[in-house]
Amino acid sequence: MITSALALLLMQVGPNPSMDAFPGLPEELRDRPERQQAPNRADPASPGQAKLADCVNLARSDAEAARDYAQNWRETAANRLELAQSAHCLGIAFVREGEFAEAQRAFDLATDEAPRTAPAYQSRLAAMSGNAAMAQGQPAIADIAFDRAVTYATQAGDGPLLASVLIDRARALVALERNDKAAATLEKARGTDPANARAWLLSATLSRRLERLGEAREQIAQAAILAPQDPAVGLEAGVIAALSGREQEARRSFESVLLVAPGSDEAKRARGYLEQLQS
Repeated sequence: MITSALALLLMQVGPNPSMDAFPGLPEELRDRPERQQAPNRADPASPGQAKLADCVNLARSDAEAARDYAQNWRETAANRLELAQSAHCLGIAFVREGEFAEAQRAFDLATDEAPRTAPAYQSRLAAMSGNAAMAQGQPAIADIAFDRAVTYATQAGDGPLLASVLIDRARALVALERNDKAAATLEKARGTDPANARAWLLSATLSRRLERLGEAREQIAQAAILAPQDPAVGLEAGVIAALSGREQEARRSFESVLLVAPGSDEAKRARGYLEQLQS
């Protein structure tokens, strides 16, 4: 049997034992140059793309210089797309400096300036605004931005992008304690892009949080099929198994985390859970 101490510990881990599922700084606001450098899928050779790539790269080493670059670029921008790209990079520079309120305003400006013929780019920019709001602890404002992002992604007909922004919106809804709405949003994300492992992982996490362990087991099993080497998936699988009274299954899941990512935060947590199982 699982000890009461372990059950209590698992119940206290919150929305995700990996610490980075619903809260935290999203990947879109970290070092993701492949997405930041491809703002307009319809026109990958747009004149401003090289400038945007240069500006984003500069922001990694010198955010202040990147801000100056972006501001100067705005003064010479040839069209709406370049205006949006310059504001986009300005937002990235503010993120690098931890100025999330300023970043949010820059991303909102970029969203409004982007051509209406580039809804996928508008969706990404609106999602960046929402993520900047989340980083400030303002999920209600973030939800508005993510709703815009969903609308633009739908207009673009881009399934993977739509799933991504639906996941972002679910994070805001969880923070607002609108868990049933978040669950429905994640269900839509799974239906839109069934191969999105993160949608299944976060669905399992939320189902577990809502004590819907049967659903959680099914969802984490699908996440494991899609991302068998992801330590967050293994950790969540172990938590769900432990709370379901499946001690050996939980132990195997936690041990798998140690094998695939021994130096990770997930591994540290898995070791703690294994110690509890052994007590």
